[in-house]
Amino acid sequence: MTILVTGAAGFIGSHVSTYLLNRGETVLGLDNLNDYYDVRLKNSRLENLKHNNFTFIKADIADKDVIDSIFKQHGIDKVINLAAQAGVRYSIENPWSYLNSNLTGFLSILEACRHNNVKHLVYASSSSVYGANKNLPFRVEDNVDHPLSLYAATKKSNELMAHCYSNLYQLPTTGLRFFTVYGPWGRPDMALFLFTKNILAKKPIQVFNYGNHTRDFTFIDDIVEGIIRVLDNTPTTNPDYDFSQANPSASSAPYRLYNIGNNNPVKLMDYIHAIEQALGMKAEMELLPLQQGDVPDTEADVSKLIADVGFKPNTSVQDGIDKFIFWYRQYYSC
Repeated sequence: MTILVTGAAGFIGSHVSTYLLNRGETVLGLDNLNDYYDVRLKNSRLENLKHNNFTFIKADIADKDVIDSIFKQHGIDKVINLAAQAGVRYSIENPWSYLNSNLTGFLSILEACRHNNVKHLVYASSSSVYGANKNLPFRVEDNVDHPLSLYAATKKSNELMAHCYSNLYQLPTTGLRFFTVYGPWGRPDMALFLFTKNILAKKPIQVFNYGNHTRDFTFIDDIVEGIIRVLDNTPTTNPDYDFSQANPSASSAPYRLYNIGNNNPVKLMDYIHAIEQALGMKAEMELLPLQQGDVPDTEADVSKLIADVGFKPNTSVQDGIDKFIFWYRQYYSC
């Protein structure tokens, strides 16, 4: 198959592309290489993707004409849409930057899939959609109408847009709500990266909510395994679906939603201690209040993922952090 991976130079996209290439797929990687964070890291990820079956195109998914041309030229079978403007906090500071990629760009992908007989569109949503929900663990059947950031609102919008296209055009779509992804080649704006960098530099780390967060940290290899299993499990129509018992996770249309999380929340302080153990250094902490847009706790109910594709993420936080620190020291020679 020919599989389009958008955001291929990104953290998750580069890992997914590597997995697909290793199993013999033809991968078309697309990324606009924006400067939200260090482009050199993105280029290093692309260097690792040099392969006879990999083609990289620098393009923006919000450019409708370019996207249409790419789909027509390459005969794409399936799409994994990971391109997006990321970041809860950044969406509060720069809300306009989220419209092109997360809404206009997603519409470009939906339209191109619709008009080019794509067999399955898998796209990244986020645990952020659960917003003010206090009921743990978060279930895909839960109401998600109270996002706490524009980033979360755009991801919820993606789910609604996908359902429209699944319903109107029978386009099979699956949305994946990722829970705090971490691991080698991770994003520099994420906590693990920031904590590691500052601890090594003997600078204080900023610990929000006074360290009282719990997070369902999910290792990158588990995220990738979940994505691939879902990609291979194309949703079908369900004429017996009962709309009197409707919930956000399913439909009579070929549409599905899944959580991908470790289903094992960890206290932020325990996460920091695991980093300290991996580095062999103690952290100096600056304890700060909860940031605007953040939620105090997350935990994924992955029972639907287990039932439908037979997979449950299982990498321990200490193992995952050890692998990240090994990569970080190698990549930055420190």
